[in-house]
Amino acid sequence: MLVAQAEIPMPKPQLEVSEYELSVLHVLWDRDSATIREITEAIYGEHTTAAHATVQKLLERLEKKDAVTRDRSSFAHTFRAKIPRSALIQQGLDVLADKLCEGSATPLLMHLVGRLRLSKRDRETLRKLINDADD
Repeated sequence: MLVAQAEIPMPKPQLEVSEYELSVLHVLWDRDSATIREITEAIYGEHTTAAHATVQKLLERLEKKDAVTRDRSSFAHTFRAKIPRSALIQQGLDVLADKLCEGSATPLLMHLVGRLRLSKRDRETLRKLINDADD
């Protein structure tokens, strides 16, 4: 007699982003979309052939990782971040909590709150998040 086994969901692979790829994503998150030239100027402060080639390569790598999309409808292709900033933050915090705190985010939060000078607005936002989590 065959027994059906419950399917175990495969964990979603983590998106590994280099510091340089992250700088490209920051530009795209801030601008919604941008050309290679615009990204190059935002990162390097000017547009040079070498800087353009570097940004182009970074965008190709991010495309392969499915982190950005390319619109080829005009001569100058435009790029958009496909992964939201919040998703990458969540992933990074999950990895950090797993490594340093056996999966618990509480020690991370306690450390951050204890070390940072939070504005009144930040404290109110944290209180609201905690209260909303209780509901």
